[in-house]
Amino acid sequence: MYTAILVLHSLLRWVVIIAALLALARAWSGWLGKKEWKSPDEKAGLIYSISLDLQVLLGLLLYIFLSPLVRGAFSDFGTAMANPVQRFWLAEHITLMLAALVLVHIGRARVKKVSEAAAKHRASAVYYSIGTLLLLVGIPWPFLSYGRPLL
Repeated sequence: MYTAILVLHSLLRWVVIIAALLALARAWSGWLGKKEWKSPDEKAGLIYSISLDLQVLLGLLLYIFLSPLVRGAFSDFGTAMANPVQRFWLAEHITLMLAALVLVHIGRARVKKVSEAAAKHRASAVYYSIGTLLLLVGIPWPFLSYGRPLL
């Protein structure tokens, strides 16, 4: 079960990245182009937040229940925190991803609270951008010491 969830989690990252890019493109072009807020803008943010929710849910299943790496790291927390690879999986990855999730949801909430199109686009652009930046920093890219394959 661990392997299946890990593979699904790894593949879903691409859905999240594509959804993020779509939501960012709509938010920034709407804000800079002074466009009206339309249904596709709302849907892009919704798809981004739902895909990220699912990704974080799978990640939490791995983190809390299934990952032997995290389980081993918790057995000797001090040593794990001194090891950059174990520290990434134990603390940095989950912190960055949860922060990204929170920012994307704050952005969606801000969009719902304002009525002006410019304010909606600005809120989504700012919050989605910061959330996506944290997301990209928290991904274990293959060129990093703790990296995982792209697929």
